[in-house]
Amino acid sequence: MRPKFFVTILFIMASATALLAGEKNLKLKVYGNCGMCETRIEKAAESVDGVTEASWDKSTKMLELTMSDNVDEMTIHNAIAKAGHDTQKAKADDATYSDLPGCCKYDRAAKKSGSDCKTPCKKAKKKECDKS
Repeated sequence: MRPKFFVTILFIMASATALLAGEKNLKLKVYGNCGMCETRIEKAAESVDGVTEASWDKSTKMLELTMSDNVDEMTIHNAIAKAGHDTQKAKADDATYSDLPGCCKYDRAAKKSGSDCKTPCKKAKKKECDKS
C-alpha cells in the first residue's frame, strides 16, 4: 500500500480520538515580547488541568490551546495573568508585571480590554475596546 494511504488513516484516527476524548481548540490573545515570555505563558496555560498543549506566537501574540471540553476558559486567563501576562479577559497584577525581566515588559498602555474601558462599549464601538 502507498504511504499516503497510511498518513490519511493516521490523520482520521487522530481526529476521531480527539473527538471521542472531548477535546477542543482555543485561541487567546496574550501579551508578551520574547522567548522567555513564550516559555512562561505556555507553562502557565499548561498548568491548568485539562490543557494538553499550549503554543504562543510572539509575532501575533496568539496562544493556541488544545484542551478538554470541561476546562473553564477564565481559569486559563487567570493562570496566565498570575504569571504576569495580560490576556483579553484578565490583567496581570501590577506587582507581578513589574517583576518580569525587562525584555518581557510589553506595552500595557496600548492594550484595551473590557475592564480597561472608561465607558461601556456600545455595539457599534465594541471593536474599539477589543483593539490591542
